[in-house]
Amino acid sequence: MTKSVTLFTLWPLFCYSEPEHKTNTLLKGENMIPKIQFRKSVVIGLLMVLLMVLLIMPSLPTNLFAQKAQSATSLKVALLPILDTLPFHVAQAKGYFERHGVIVTAVPVGSGLERDQLMQSGAIDGMLNEMGTTANFNRERVQVQIIVSARKAYPHYPLFRLLSAPGSGLKTPADLKGIPIGVSKNTIIEYVTDRLLAAGGLAPDQIAKKSVPVIPERYQLLLQGQLKAATLPDPLAKSALEAGAGAVVDDSTHPQYSVSVLSFSVQALKTKAAAVRQFLKAWNQAAQDINADPESYRGLLLKKIRVPKNIQQTYRIPPFPLREVPSAEQWADVMNWMVSKGLLKAPLPYKESITTDYLP
Repeated sequence: MTKSVTLFTLWPLFCYSEPEHKTNTLLKGENMIPKIQFRKSVVIGLLMVLLMVLLIMPSLPTNLFAQKAQSATSLKVALLPILDTLPFHVAQAKGYFERHGVIVTAVPVGSGLERDQLMQSGAIDGMLNEMGTTANFNRERVQVQIIVSARKAYPHYPLFRLLSAPGSGLKTPADLKGIPIGVSKNTIIEYVTDRLLAAGGLAPDQIAKKSVPVIPERYQLLLQGQLKAATLPDPLAKSALEAGAGAVVDDSTHPQYSVSVLSFSVQALKTKAAAVRQFLKAWNQAAQDINADPESYRGLLLKKIRVPKNIQQTYRIPPFPLREVPSAEQWADVMNWMVSKGLLKAPLPYKESITTDYLP
């Protein structure tokens, strides 16, 4: 209806002609020609503009809708180059994200600090992290929520090992009384170290620590004997063992202390809930594949994740948790530790920071 009315309105202009006069016909005719041509040019120009508008306008809402729909199904996830991210890379390689209708972009980060800055700025939707990081984000208000456990310790498959320097003769937690242990302060590394040594019988005032936040440096200082003991994550810890370090204790005997998680911003969970659920379906499917045949993913592991050369062909790929989140007891223990360290004023509620609403 709109098109016909507009064209109808313009049609008299297109058919316009000057009234005829009997006198000075030749002179009048000469004056009319440029006027008629001018009016025809204006009308044709208007018609062309109108036609372009009519052609373009129907596509504008469609394009805007398409962009909005793509945004709702697109996720950006910050990933460190560590073993815990293997299900992501398997899901990506096997097309599981695409199959579940979600577009996922991995945002590589070199450190936890870089990851946290991206989340704080809103540049990412989700991240691989640990419970302590989630609590730090939620100290004043809830900004992120844990939606799944990414990796945890299993018997014979630790996340962290407390090691002694080659030739040091330190073999048990009791041997580490008063010995400075290389850790990164106020992180899961320090938390696990405290809990493992307490389980081994040491009192808090018997545990000494030295801050060495850069993990490769901690590894080298341990092997060089400049650190008598250090806590390292696998597979780097396994590499250190192969290079001569001594095993003191690891979290496979106390798996409740070690878990990594996937956390998403509350904004993403609110506006992209369906995409997050599909993302977790793909992640879980990949974790099942790894658990069923871990060795078949060694090539992908070595391509995507840093594994020291001395264990690249021998390191055993661990199992990954399926459809679970950290327990209320695990969260409470982390809260108690953070409060004792002055990192939190009071424990944060479990259900505000951890949700099962998006599990497949």
